[in-house]
Amino acid sequence: MARIVLALIAAVLLNPIFAHAQGTPLTDATGAPLVWVQIEAQPSLAEAQQSARRYAGDLSDVNGFSLGRGWYAIALGPYRPDEAERVLQVYRREGVIARDSYIAETSDYQRQFWPIGANLLAQPTLAAPQAPDALPDDVIAAPEPAPAPVDETPREARASESLLSREARAELQVALKWAGVYGGAIDAAFGQGTRGAMARWQNENGFDATGILTTRQRAELLAQYNAVFDGLGLERVADNGAGIAMTLPTEVVEFDRYEPPFAHYSPVGDLDARVLLISQSGDRNTMAGLYDIMQTLEIVPETGPRGLEADSFTLIGEGALRISHTQVWHRDGEIKGFTLIWPAGDEERRNRLIQEMQDSFEWLSGTLDPTEGAQSEQRIDLIAGLEVRKPRLTRSGFYVDAGGAVLTTADAVQQCGRITIDESYTATVTLIDDALGVAVLQPQETLAPMRVATFQELTPRLMSEIAVAGYSYGGVLGGPTVTFGQVSDLKGLHGESHLKRLALASLDGDAGGPVLDAGGAVLGMLLPHELDGRSLPDGVSFAATNGALQDVLARGGISPRKTSQVDTLTPESLTDHASAMTVLVSCWE
Repeated sequence: MARIVLALIAAVLLNPIFAHAQGTPLTDATGAPLVWVQIEAQPSLAEAQQSARRYAGDLSDVNGFSLGRGWYAIALGPYRPDEAERVLQVYRREGVIARDSYIAETSDYQRQFWPIGANLLAQPTLAAPQAPDALPDDVIAAPEPAPAPVDETPREARASESLLSREARAELQVALKWAGVYGGAIDAAFGQGTRGAMARWQNENGFDATGILTTRQRAELLAQYNAVFDGLGLERVADNGAGIAMTLPTEVVEFDRYEPPFAHYSPVGDLDARVLLISQSGDRNTMAGLYDIMQTLEIVPETGPRGLEADSFTLIGEGALRISHTQVWHRDGEIKGFTLIWPAGDEERRNRLIQEMQDSFEWLSGTLDPTEGAQSEQRIDLIAGLEVRKPRLTRSGFYVDAGGAVLTTADAVQQCGRITIDESYTATVTLIDDALGVAVLQPQETLAPMRVATFQELTPRLMSEIAVAGYSYGGVLGGPTVTFGQVSDLKGLHGESHLKRLALASLDGDAGGPVLDAGGAVLGMLLPHELDGRSLPDGVSFAATNGALQDVLARGGISPRKTSQVDTLTPESLTDHASAMTVLVSCWE
């Protein structure tokens, strides 16, 4: 279409007789000039009549005129110039007319052939028609943008292109790559590959495929590329308290509070996004400690790439509902960086926003005052106002071989996304005995336990003293506690030989811990405080007996240590002995 129009214009310019033959300009009753929206040109009268008939079925004010030299135009109008601009813009936007439609003067046209019998050119004064009925009311009422500027010729486009900086040229290549038309390197060199990509983009967007982007086309390409940021309100924010300036999505997050080492920017609106600015004094060891601590936070899902370098770290957590990206740097005794928490599934915006934040990151003087936010809520499960990640369930367990295998309760390993020993070592389940309610865990890396359980072969006497080691409060105290009690019965309530009944005040977190005699030998494993779906009375607990436990270990390929000697340790020594073999078993989502 554009080539036809250019050929037509050339023909007109070369025909002075035609230009001279036109009458006075067409005006409305007030004397204001009237113009046309030319939407098509055809090289024969038959084709032009067919096009006019087709357009007239959908649009008002369709006219056909001879252009001379065998060409025929289809035009809408006549309109006042401002109305013509509005009609042109709206019909282009809705795809009703071709993108290369344009405003034409009456002097461009000769004899009228459509509608049949009409001759508007013979009437020097006309009433301008209203806007076409095809335009929706809300569009007609809305103010229209300014008319698009006249585009450049290829020569002019090359001239304006030569003024681009290297960064601007590289940005155009990035945008072309994003548009899916360029697969080359981002080298800011407009070679054959880049020119071909430009031509493909022009063709896909209704422009002549010249391979040279005009100023307007470059603007449109970049507008498409940056449309992903619409509604984010990207602005440079200088946080002098944190000593950081960077681009932030100000329509998505706003400053909330300081809780060193974080400046919290909390969500506004419907998008569940957050930003943390990280700022504190410290050395490389301080930065490494921050790297470890941040991995325990609820905002950082456990899976995802991460890495600690000499003076920086990257920490990405990928969860089902959210993804967090943390970037931190160390320089001149200061540690600064940021975390972006963003909904999962919005990858293009998130990746583009991360790049924008990284590129704009600027160090200002000073770091966050460590006394800021001193009045904030303080809880054991909070770090600088952020929730520490917590397991779904915790139980106790104890080492049963020198490689770090652990015996624990079966309920501790049910429906777990990940199982850890002492919150540091990932373990897998090698055996579950649902009938007995016990499980065997194997750490993914070989451990060297300080102490391994030795099972007592002798049957304990009724009312003999026993001790149970366990994480009664799920690791809150930082180590196991030891609770003392007695053996009440050598069988279960229904005579089960694989159970012992204990007079012991235990808590849920103790389940899975070792039951020890006075000399530290293992008499059994404490079971959960529930039997056959019923809670036990206070002060009553049950333990799986040694014989049953040893059978489970043998099936798991573990040869337990045994003793037939009865020793006596002081309560302090027994506590140290039990704590050295007892572990915290955590079940994570």
